[in-house]
Amino acid sequence: RVVQLLCKELGYRNLGDWTDRPNNAPIEETLLTAFWQTKGYTPEQMSRALNTLRSEAANPTRTLYGNNQAVYSLLRYGVTFQLAPGEPYQTVHLIDWAHPQANDFALAEEVTLRGDLERRPDIVLYLNGLAVAVLELKRSSVEVADGVRQLQTNQEEIFNKGFFSTVQLLLAGSDAQGLRYGTIGTPEQFFVQWPDESPDREEG
Repeated sequence: RVVQLLCKELGYRNLGDWTDRPNNAPIEETLLTAFWQTKGYTPEQMSRALNTLRSEAANPTRTLYGNNQAVYSLLRYGVTFQLAPGEPYQTVHLIDWAHPQANDFALAEEVTLRGDLERRPDIVLYLNGLAVAVLELKRSSVEVADGVRQLQTNQEEIFNKGFFSTVQLLLAGSDAQGLRYGTIGTPEQFFVQWPDESPDREEG
């Protein structure tokens, strides 16, 4: 039902089941390059921007939070550089903020993350090829807190820490307990309940 909502009502592209797809990454370069091509960037501009994005997302001298913060800045303001000394600075944008519908919104299901220990988030949302949200969805009989803890452990070194360098939103939900959300590094007790705006729910 969540996939149907995202695809049929919100216009996301369904990239399919990525259980057996190799090399799932937070930066899907083919999708990002395809978006950039629609914006008219040159191969040299795209190459320079991609190299900067890669290095900021995987800087070994910083924490996951530091890398995520650096990526957020690039998402918000773009990648700025000089192609040669003395030339004017150029900016390659990762998101078209001025024209939201011009961006590529997509999702993949059962995205296998192959780190030291393998994990498989239920749904990953991609914006122009960048993993920006991860969803863990549980049956009604399972505590939504289990989904929160799964999101947290996924960020540990022994699991898939590097994948979360681009992720801006973490969501865990179930039919019985609704939806809770946080960001990377958010402790379980600070995950926030998503407000239910369903028009058919009576106010008590």
